[in-house]
Amino acid sequence: MPTGAAPIRQLAPHAVDELTTTAQKILADFGSSAARPELLRKIAASATHLGETIRHDCRPVDTDDGLFVLRGLPIDDGGIGPTPASWATAGDDAAEWDVILLLLAMAMGHPIAWEGQQEGRFVHNIVPSPGHEVEQTGASSTVLLSPHTEDAFHPGRAHLLLLACMRNHDAVATTAASIRKVRLDADDAALLSRPVLPILPDDAYAEAQGFAGEPPKVPVLWHTGNGPTLRYDPAYTPLDEAPADHRAAYDRLTAELERVSVAVALEPGDVLVVDNDLVVHGRVPFKARYDGTDRWLKRASVRVPGRRSRPLAEADEHGYGQAALVAHL
Repeated sequence: MPTGAAPIRQLAPHAVDELTTTAQKILADFGSSAARPELLRKIAASATHLGETIRHDCRPVDTDDGLFVLRGLPIDDGGIGPTPASWATAGDDAAEWDVILLLLAMAMGHPIAWEGQQEGRFVHNIVPSPGHEVEQTGASSTVLLSPHTEDAFHPGRAHLLLLACMRNHDAVATTAASIRKVRLDADDAALLSRPVLPILPDDAYAEAQGFAGEPPKVPVLWHTGNGPTLRYDPAYTPLDEAPADHRAAYDRLTAELERVSVAVALEPGDVLVVDNDLVVHGRVPFKARYDGTDRWLKRASVRVPGRRSRPLAEADEHGYGQAALVAHL
């Protein structure tokens, strides 16, 4: 798997100063990064005044890689404190970065949060947690986090995923594979474009897993005017319920995604921006120490208003009872 093959957008020093100064002023006014309506309104208003350089760096993904890295923001490894033991204990740790990430998210679209995940926070802390080592969630460590579409079970899932690196002493890699780089024959593409299987809620959504409604069957692939897109999460797709030809096509897609996958070892201060309709992402296994020095990311999810990149049938899905909270400009 190639390492570090991701387009870089280097933030200019004046853009870095603008983002950090704006975030610091907002925090000084509100004293916390906990998402309250008045804080979100302030961040949204501030985002509208960000300079043209930042807005250019936040333009849509423009290569078949389906992602890019914003680089140049500084991190004080000592100043951010130790890596939290879990998202639930993170609180206001590295609060300035919560605001920076939301400023960037609002420059790209509308940040979203989920009522059923991390207490409805708009910025999630992704850290290894004791007892969760082998789960297929961001709290795992010792297993490969399988490549997947973020929140693939839900029709209101993000268009963009932002992952900000707080700490990564061990160069633990995020994996990424773009559907625009795979080679799939027409028969396999046709099979995978049919709604044959559901995608079930992942282990981060305990309430959704108990939803009583019939799981909707959804296509894995579909085409837009710009090329193929996908909705993919094998860890939560009941593949044994599919006909043999569909399973075989799914396996060939999985092999192709593995072939084109890259490993991106984020540096502190990097913000990885992933197009969630083009790219499946995951993480390589690592050994967590639980000593305050482990890998620590912050995550924000963004919907892009007016974007038409998904089948119209998704509007009829129940989303397993999960509701998204949307921070509008």
